Amino acid sequence: MNPSSQLAPAPATSDVGIPSTGDQEPAGHFYGVRATARIRAAHNGRVTTLPQLRSDGPFHLRRMRPHGNAAMVGIIGAMSAPLGGDRLILDITAEDRAELEVTTAAATLALRGPTTDAATYDVRLTAGEHARLRWLPRPLISAAGSNLRQTYTVELAATSRFVLREEQLLGRADEEPGHLVSRILVHRAGRPLLDQHTAYGAPEPGWDGPAVLHGHRAVGQLLVVDPRLDHRQDPVLLGEGTKDGCAVLAPLAGGPALLATAIAPTTSTLRELLDEAHAHALAR
Repeated sequence: MNPSSQLAPAPATSDVGIPSTGDQEPAGHFYGVRATARIRAAHNGRVTTLPQLRSDGPFHLRRMRPHGNAAMVGIIGAMSAPLGGDRLILDITAEDRAELEVTTAAATLALRGPTTDAATYDVRLTAGEHARLRWLPRPLISAAGSNLRQTYTVELAATSRFVLREEQLLGRADEEPGHLVSRILVHRAGRPLLDQHTAYGAPEPGWDGPAVLHGHRAVGQLLVVDPRLDHRQDPVLLGEGTKDGCAVLAPLAGGPALLATAIAPTTSTLRELLDEAHAHALAR
C-alpha cells in the first residue's frame, strides 16, 4: 500500500487490554504475525478527538483531515498482510457522541505466505450512544493460494448510527481466488441484529454456481444502521436485467437497518451498485 499525501502522522498512545470477542481464535502457528491495532474516538464537548491511535504490525494508523464533525483515520499497510498464519486484530471504538470514519489507503491483498494455515483478520467495531461510526475500507483481494478468515464483530448502542461497507475481489486477473470465509456479527442495544456467514473459493461447494455468484468475481455488502430508519422498508432490486451484476437492498428484522448485497464482474461495477444502494438508503 502506498501512503496517501492526505495522511499526517499522529503519535501512538498506551492502552489497556481489551478482552477477545467473537469466535475462539485458531491455535497459533510458528509462522505468522500477531498484531492488534486500536482506534478510539471521544467527544470532548465540542469536537471529536482521537485519544488513542495504536499502530501495530501491518496497521499504520494516520490522522486525516476532519470531514465535517467526524474525525478521520486512514490505515496504511506497513507490510504485506494478511499472509497464511497471521493473526490480525483491528479494534475501533467511537464513544458516546463521537463521530468517526475509518478507511484504508489501498486495497488489502490476502496472500498464501509461508504456510497454508488460515490467516485471521478480526475487525471489532463499537459505537456508543448518539455516536456515528463509518467503516469504509478499500477492497479485499483474495489471491490464489491464500486462506483467510475475516470476522466483523459489531456492538452498537440503541441511538448510534453505523455504516459498514465491504468489497471483495475473488482472485486477481486471470487467476482463481483463494479460500475466503467472512462473518458479520452485529448486536444493537445488546440484541442480535445480523449474523451472516459467507465462504468463497475451493474447497467450498457451489460457491461459483448460478445460485451464488454465477461467475461473478466481485462481491460486496453495505450495512446501514440508523434510528431514523425505524419504519417499514420494502426491498429494492438494483441492476436487474443486466449482465453487469445486481444488488438487493432490504430491511433487517431486528431494528432500523438496511443491508445491501451486490455481485458484479468488476470492482468498479460493484462500487457503482453499492453507491446506488447507499443513495437509496439515505433517501428513505
